[in-house]
Amino acid sequence: MSAPAAPPAPAGPSEPEAAAPSAPTKPGRDRYLDLLRSVALVRVVVYHLFGWAWLSVLFPSMGVMFALAGSLMARSLKRPALGVVRGRVRRLLPPLWIFSAVVVTMMFANGWNVVDDPDHGGTLGVVGLLNYVFPLGAPPFPWSVGSQSGLLEQTWAVQAAGPLWYLRAYLWFVFASPLLLWLFRRAPWPTLLAPLGLTAVVGTGLVTIPGETGNAVTDFAVYGSCWVLGFAHNDGLLKRIPRYAAVSGASLVMAFGLWWASGHLGPDGWDLNDIPLAQAAWSFGFVVILLQYSPSWRELPGRLARWDRLVTLSNNRAVTIYLWHNLLILATVPLIDLAYDLPFMQSERATAALDAAYPLWMFALVWPLIGLMIVAVGWVEDVAARRRPRLWPNGAGRAAARRTASGGGHRG
Repeated sequence: MSAPAAPPAPAGPSEPEAAAPSAPTKPGRDRYLDLLRSVALVRVVVYHLFGWAWLSVLFPSMGVMFALAGSLMARSLKRPALGVVRGRVRRLLPPLWIFSAVVVTMMFANGWNVVDDPDHGGTLGVVGLLNYVFPLGAPPFPWSVGSQSGLLEQTWAVQAAGPLWYLRAYLWFVFASPLLLWLFRRAPWPTLLAPLGLTAVVGTGLVTIPGETGNAVTDFAVYGSCWVLGFAHNDGLLKRIPRYAAVSGASLVMAFGLWWASGHLGPDGWDLNDIPLAQAAWSFGFVVILLQYSPSWRELPGRLARWDRLVTLSNNRAVTIYLWHNLLILATVPLIDLAYDLPFMQSERATAALDAAYPLWMFALVWPLIGLMIVAVGWVEDVAARRRPRLWPNGAGRAAARRTASGGGHRG
């Protein structure tokens, strides 16, 4: 399955948790990991907007997001496993339900009938709708819906439902984590490397599992080592490996990934989302290096501090950003099209200029739309986490409290 690296995310795949993981010796938020999640979410949005294949090489967002989620999961599993799994599921589902209610209603309103859909028809199609409620499988959606004269292009449902693969993979990892962590602490290296071996089997065509089951197993294999790397980071295993050895080994794995990709280029060339084994190897090595150099910041240092509020906001609303960003990208199109009707846009030169700048206008507009969606439905993430609902949780109040406690607005 082609991943949007994802998420979601997931943000966006984020990942679905707002809090950032940290090593067990340093409890609390780790702003370095918060920053990584924010960068991953931005990269996912940019990738889905511009479609640049090289972004999957520059920064493998989904591998990073799964590693961060795995680290947090390992830290949380100090508590009874059943309660931790139930808490993760509870935090994920309400934001999904809001998204699903809007998207499925739009599909039906545009004339889609799941019973008559040739790809999802009959009883299985109706049952498949349950994946919009609990995403253990692939939810059905029409490949074309609406009319050519509609506000959104006819493939909007495909784009809107695309990020849901991340939520499915995340839930699989959550349910598997108690067993995976048990195995990791008894046999760390086999557990860490086994998903790469599984990817070599199911992600190369050596063994083919048909349908969405095959896609789900492949996603689990491709990002499984990144999830377990989160365990290794939480338990301090990576810090016990000499940095030169970790970086050298990771570089070799990444080089293998690029070599494999060079001989198995997909329809979009070097887009690693179409090449499972290359994605698994590149993401694994990339995450090893990021976590090996993890500085465990308590606050963002230097010039990065100016981004503190946006980093906090994106981490607190990672699920919302990841779920909605694709639909909001599509929503920029009818807004920009309104500009063609303005009086000063009636010349061929003005129209050509807008045509040339269209993607940039989409990029500029999608962020305010994401902000509006955060205000509109982001508070559901707080309700799901059993916190007081907040419209714009960018940490401004806590920052002010810290400055007051330190005796003023100046540091040091």
